[in-house]
Amino acid sequence: MKILIIGGTVFLGRHLVEAALVRGHEVTLFNRGLRNPELFPEVEKIFGDRNSNLDALGSRRWDAVIDTCGYLPRAVRASAELLSHWADHYTYISSVSVYEDRTRPGTNEDSPLCKLTAEQVRAAESVELVNPIVAVNYGELYGGLKVLCEQAAEKAMPDRTLVIRPGLLVGPLDYSDRFTYWVRRVARGGEVLAPEPSRRQVQLIDDRDLAEWVVRLAEGRQTGIYNATGPDYPLTMRRILEECKAVSRSDATFTWVGEEFLIEQGARPWSEVPLWIPEVDDVVSCEKALAAGLKFRPLAETIRDTLEWEQKRPPDVKLLAGIEPDKESGILQAWHGQTSACSRTAS
Repeated sequence: MKILIIGGTVFLGRHLVEAALVRGHEVTLFNRGLRNPELFPEVEKIFGDRNSNLDALGSRRWDAVIDTCGYLPRAVRASAELLSHWADHYTYISSVSVYEDRTRPGTNEDSPLCKLTAEQVRAAESVELVNPIVAVNYGELYGGLKVLCEQAAEKAMPDRTLVIRPGLLVGPLDYSDRFTYWVRRVARGGEVLAPEPSRRQVQLIDDRDLAEWVVRLAEGRQTGIYNATGPDYPLTMRRILEECKAVSRSDATFTWVGEEFLIEQGARPWSEVPLWIPEVDDVVSCEKALAAGLKFRPLAETIRDTLEWEQKRPPDVKLLAGIEPDKESGILQAWHGQTSACSRTAS
């Protein structure tokens, strides 16, 4: 197959290229050439800005397109409309953030979606995207924009569009560092601040598993909408941390700190304490994806490979997620002081 990947040089895009090449496909990349342009010297590269100029795509034919970096409806609409004449199949990578409330048990592909007003869309499309990797500029509008992007792709290529809604992507090359923080922190050892409840359910997916599955679906011209997160068993926060400890063979100990106390101490959910959102479990259903062949590698393998990748990064790399050591120590001290006071009072 001839596959056009929009993006292709950061995290999921890189793994998609690798998966496609392993499976014998001919890959072309379309991006601005600003991120890791030295990658994949054997692959054809077309440079252009998908948000302003698609002329470089010309009138080439592709069997399939995989769009990894569509954040604005107008940009996705423009690429899908153009490529509807030159490609047989379009895969749009969306997000589980599209759901109005994904904390509801049984959230699936038919659950209510985020909605934006026309004014909100205009405001989002007027913002210059400073960091296209994480689209931080869009904030709370992100989920609603992804919904409109999905709809734009399907309207441009009806019955030829596949929409993938991933959950938290983890593994080597993860630029968000949300999972990498825990791998690195536990490997460092010592007393680790961990958010209660330890039984909190967490969903995540190794980026490489997602990439391989997406390429297979594109091969089969699969259409429709699929949630894509995992694993295929209930995964708790405690199991993640214990698995990190076992893989790294560290001397880490875990102090499970209550949610209210963390909030009182100013610990920011998700960013400073990754994978933690107060009083929330991840409960998005992926039964449809499992039935369509989505498979997961062992968690220990993801942790091991993430640790190996992390250890090869420059030692002065500052993680984009995770709590600073001094703040972690301060919260732990305060927690122990509170629990000691409660013990004295009880006695």
